[in-house]
Amino acid sequence: MGFKCGIVGLPNVGKSTLFNALTKTAAAQAANYPFCTIEPNVGEVAVPEPRLLKLAEIAGSKEVIPARMNFVDIAGLVRGASKGEGLGNQFLANIRECDAIAYVLRCFEDDDITHVEGRIDPMSDFETVETELMLADLDSLEKRIPNLEKRARTGGDKDAKLSLELCLAAKALLDEGKPARLYEPSKDDAKAYAMLQLLTAKPVLYVCNVDEASAATGNEHSIKVEEHASRTGAISVVICAQMEAELAVLSDEEEQEYLKAVGLDEPGLNKLIRAGYALLGLQTYFTAGPKEARAWTVKAGATAPKAAGVIHGDFEKGFIRAETISFDDFVSLGGEARAKEAGKMRLEGRDYIVRDGDVMHFRFNA
Repeated sequence: MGFKCGIVGLPNVGKSTLFNALTKTAAAQAANYPFCTIEPNVGEVAVPEPRLLKLAEIAGSKEVIPARMNFVDIAGLVRGASKGEGLGNQFLANIRECDAIAYVLRCFEDDDITHVEGRIDPMSDFETVETELMLADLDSLEKRIPNLEKRARTGGDKDAKLSLELCLAAKALLDEGKPARLYEPSKDDAKAYAMLQLLTAKPVLYVCNVDEASAATGNEHSIKVEEHASRTGAISVVICAQMEAELAVLSDEEEQEYLKAVGLDEPGLNKLIRAGYALLGLQTYFTAGPKEARAWTVKAGATAPKAAGVIHGDFEKGFIRAETISFDDFVSLGGEARAKEAGKMRLEGRDYIVRDGDVMHFRFNA
């Protein structure tokens, strides 16, 4: 299990360069003109996880399989996208299919790379994109509400009544110029609210694309974005997309030398992926043995049967118990057998809430 994160922003802010770095390919054409990305590029990337390598070493695993996640490079948006300007309709449809949105904001000066609006102002860029998404959501709601009102009034349709209530709540926010993600549905209504597929209801991550000299410390532009993120309870990441693209083709040794030279201890992409995990409340559990060591992704709060279902649906249906060892115990005691001998393997039932880093083995009825 992973998630699909859409990389969005105005033209020429570094979206495709970032995508290329993420996927370590040149599949997305990075060029200095608007709409160089015509079709969304989808890339599946490995989630950096040092703990997995340690488990594989202890378990003597022949294969190491990291968790995966998807990033989508989407064509640049311009003012009027909600009315079909530029590649607006396609842009909005592609975002709707994503679980989260990474706003790439230009936080670097470069006279050789044109800005579609002729100035460097990342917060203004963000407002342009956010406004177009809000206008698209308003248009969608205004088309849906009359039909829902009719169904709720004449047919006594409970689902229609709930959808109407949620639509009106979202519209009230949007009418005030606020995104739909600020509405907090009850736990019972959360799924129905998500089914509305509102663009501004999706969780967001701000990616400050800076120059190489600012990769370790940020700059005046990225500070403005970070301050906004802090005020709104959002997540922001500082990254130099061009540098990350260069790092992507280096050997491990060359990469470490490059990072040291610019004052970083790891690639910015690692920070970006971890931020994406935090954004959607995801966590990792592991399976480890002689054949393979593997990382699996589950939502925080998932029960043991749900975690088993990530591996195979039959594991969830026939779940009996989960043999569970914490990562720290697995490592400190030197593996499964010694953890068992020390009484550190727990037998967990259907109600067990999986913890980040659990090493698990599932028993189930076929």
